[in-house]
Amino acid sequence: MHSHKTTRHIGFIGNYMPRRCGIATFTTDICEAIATEFPGTSCIAGAINDRPEGYAYPRRVRFEIDQDDQDSYARAADFLHINNVEVVSVQHEFGIYGGAAGSHLLGFLERLKKPVVTTLHTVLQSPDEAQMHVMRELDRLSSRFVVMADRGRQLLMEVYGVAEEKIDLIPHGVIDMPFVDSNFYKDLFDAEGKTVLLTFGLLSPNKGIERAIRALPEILAENPDVMYLIVGATHPHLVAREGEVYREGLMELAESLGVKANVAFHNRFVPLEELKEFIGGSDIYITPYLNEEQITSGTLAYAFGAGKAIISTPYWHARELLADEKGILVPFSDSAAIARAVNELLAHPTRMTAMRKRAWKEGRRMIWPEVARRYMRSFDLARESPPSVPEATTEPLPPLPIPALNLDHLYRMTDHTGIFQHAIYNVPNYHEAYCTDDNARAFIYTILHHEKHGPDARVDRLASSYLAFLWYAFDANTRRFRNFMSHERKWLENIGSEDSHARALWAVGTALGRSDNDGFRSLSALLFQRGLGIVKHFSSPRAWAFTLVAIHEYLHAFSGDRAVAEMRDLLVSRLMGLFKANSSPEWPWFERIATYDNAKLPHALILSGHPEAIGTGLRSLSWLLEMQTSPEGHFSPIGCHGFWPQGREKAQFDQQPVEAHATISACMAAAEVTGDAVWTDHALRCFGWFLGRNDLGLPLYDETTGGCRDALLHDHINENQGAESTLAFHLSRSEITGRRTLSSKTP
Repeated sequence: MHSHKTTRHIGFIGNYMPRRCGIATFTTDICEAIATEFPGTSCIAGAINDRPEGYAYPRRVRFEIDQDDQDSYARAADFLHINNVEVVSVQHEFGIYGGAAGSHLLGFLERLKKPVVTTLHTVLQSPDEAQMHVMRELDRLSSRFVVMADRGRQLLMEVYGVAEEKIDLIPHGVIDMPFVDSNFYKDLFDAEGKTVLLTFGLLSPNKGIERAIRALPEILAENPDVMYLIVGATHPHLVAREGEVYREGLMELAESLGVKANVAFHNRFVPLEELKEFIGGSDIYITPYLNEEQITSGTLAYAFGAGKAIISTPYWHARELLADEKGILVPFSDSAAIARAVNELLAHPTRMTAMRKRAWKEGRRMIWPEVARRYMRSFDLARESPPSVPEATTEPLPPLPIPALNLDHLYRMTDHTGIFQHAIYNVPNYHEAYCTDDNARAFIYTILHHEKHGPDARVDRLASSYLAFLWYAFDANTRRFRNFMSHERKWLENIGSEDSHARALWAVGTALGRSDNDGFRSLSALLFQRGLGIVKHFSSPRAWAFTLVAIHEYLHAFSGDRAVAEMRDLLVSRLMGLFKANSSPEWPWFERIATYDNAKLPHALILSGHPEAIGTGLRSLSWLLEMQTSPEGHFSPIGCHGFWPQGREKAQFDQQPVEAHATISACMAAAEVTGDAVWTDHALRCFGWFLGRNDLGLPLYDETTGGCRDALLHDHINENQGAESTLAFHLSRSEITGRRTLSSKTP
């Protein structure tokens, strides 16, 4: 039993017990094996129904899919999304899904947008056109493939062109059974003193059982104590088409050959505990299958793992599993060869025991806990794999249309106290309540909105709430803003972070520089005057930068304020000193690690009014843009899981909306200062990140709610629409639409 810290939420798709088929058994077994081996992992299953009434599934099955109803596949994909599944394990066999060659599955995968590990229970050497189409689409839509035999791996590469590194070879799981004498179990099915031959599984003509029955007269001539057990129900689809014709034919064959007394049919689907008894009590297991292209056999794997002597026709799975004297292969449809092999083994018990031991020892690598661990590794690799993106291009990407203004989520996230920090999906999360950081951002947005759109009573009421929060957050005794407040309006700290203090100054500075509301400006002036001086004692470079942006806004209205200009010069000097101390030609940056809100540092210098500082800001911003542009030309910001220490690899994820907004603001400032439209083009490219032009090709902005999702993770999106992310989008949109005319690529 293992704990696991990466993949925690897994969905399984396939047939599921009590449906009676090999894939249902496998899906159930692998799902339960992973849930048992990794108890901290949530495993849910989606079952494919082949009949309207479905089946009495266990609680693990959370939803059902009608194999012929394409809409039910779409609903299943949506269900997995809302349940935050991180990876999906799909069991594939052409016949279990609806559409041509099971093509309904493709619509499900197309809609899913999750990492997919597809286990192939069939890999055809000569597929028809429909099967080839499905396999090529599976390759496009699957992160990884699992096959259970090396022959399957070779065919995937040679016939279907699948990349070798995408394929995991994981054996079929087996029951962990001890290596025991078969006589221990024989009394359970009245076979004491008998030599037991066994075939089990769902009966159908392709199993070739009649070939084994035809071998019995020759076997009995040398070993009259032999009993042949045929365990399993007839395949339900065969029964539906023609009843028990096949089984009855086998029984008639046994009677005509005079071996009826030596053949026992157990016509039922045998539960696992009873199956273990049948396997344990057998001496030789026979798989006389007729189809060479069978790439996997669960019954063969189970008998092999239990250390049984096995005689099999040379279908692909058997050929690999029984190599190196771990079993005996006989030609297809050759009853005489089966008889000779049985008699040979029974005549040489030492050889048979050695064969059994070799199989049992190899089978320890196939027990379900081992297989579960290997599947979990495949799931982790699927989530780590780079997402599918368009091929790299040197052509600049055209900007995407700007979505229409929708402030519904801003209204939803705000009450008369202020804006809530976080959301559960698109619902405010009261548990984490309010913070100065987000109320400052929100107040800035309302100022920009009023400046562009004019008076709006509803937005003005929001602005009043946000400013009131900032006023209440300021502690006149410490001259500091507090940051976090509970839903009960209790401050959770006496002094907030330097960054939150500076963001509050940025907000009131924006009001002083842009608002025409006298009340807002008067209250903002008090906060700005009382909160600015202490910044000279701050050590956070980003707090310096936020304050410089605040000063820039303030000086729009009060350019003659010498004390504020002196603070500007002090903070510019500090940022320039930081840059000179840490930068190099290969690393033109302010620190030895690029972390969060990165573009705000060059942004502050670009607005400084100092020629040298402006040049440094433009240079560092150009480098940052280059480092955050993917080979495909889209914005790919530094991830917060590890950030980017100098000399090491840049973290790709999690990517956060605040990085896109900071970069857009810096680019728009550069466009304003230089008059060069290329900076607006860069800003538009960064804005495309919100709309799906990113490393996953998924939009973070939700046009239906007006909210923005919180982060781009390495394999999916954080679906929560918090204040920081939503305001990052709306602030970016406001800044972009305010200067669209500078871009030569405006759609």
